[in-house]
Amino acid sequence: MADLAARAGTSASTVARLEKGDPGVGIGALADVLVAMGLVERLADLLDTRKDDLGLALAAEQLPRRGKSFAAKLRRQETQGHKAQQDETDVVDPDGAAF
Repeated sequence: MADLAARAGTSASTVARLEKGDPGVGIGALADVLVAMGLVERLADLLDTRKDDLGLALAAEQLPRRGKSFAAKLRRQETQGHKAQQDETDVVDPDGAAF
């Protein structure tokens, strides 16, 4: 652990905290350790939000609930708009006079 810490330019206690999953360790320290271990491509995996299942689930919970009620509201507005247009159209009698 001391050798890895020296190659990463950090302390052994920081490496130990990384192993334990301490969220207080900076991303820079993690990046340095990954480079020292030859796993720099794993850093890209950590930053890819498409692979963050927990983050995606939390974001999905915060999305607005628009489902059927929003679609129904749009349909209702469209039908009211069509009725208003029909009411505004000219009435033509059989003789062809409009009023």
